[in-house]
Amino acid sequence: PGADMPRVRGTLAGMLIAAMLLLPLAGCGKAGADLHPTASTPGGAIGSVDRGHDLIERIGCGSCHTIPGIVDAVGLVGPPLDNIGRRGYLAGLLHNTPENMVRWLRHPQQIVPGNAMPDMGLSEEDARDIAAYLYTLK
Repeated sequence: PGADMPRVRGTLAGMLIAAMLLLPLAGCGKAGADLHPTASTPGGAIGSVDRGHDLIERIGCGSCHTIPGIVDAVGLVGPPLDNIGRRGYLAGLLHNTPENMVRWLRHPQQIVPGNAMPDMGLSEEDARDIAAYLYTLK
């Protein structure tokens, strides 16, 4: 029995290390599911969901993105925006918060220079309204 102890310890240590490395991935499939606000925050509304819907259609966001609830929004240039309200990150690096969503919508080229999302010249209010609609997509 004593001769097998080092092998058992090595196996247990390897399993412990593997578990520690995998632990951060445990919640990957549901990143941000319950962590982020919808169309309002504790401090009040982000913006108008209805106006955001109308702006998305008028601006033509659907020419690059697939967006549920938006007529003819079947674009394949940018990522599909279904479940954007539940995602943990925006643009792969910003935590998905209302402030960051507005910031991304207004200045995507400042955040990730050279990415495919153009600066659309959105006002703060327009970006808040668009974000309000996008946060309904869960």
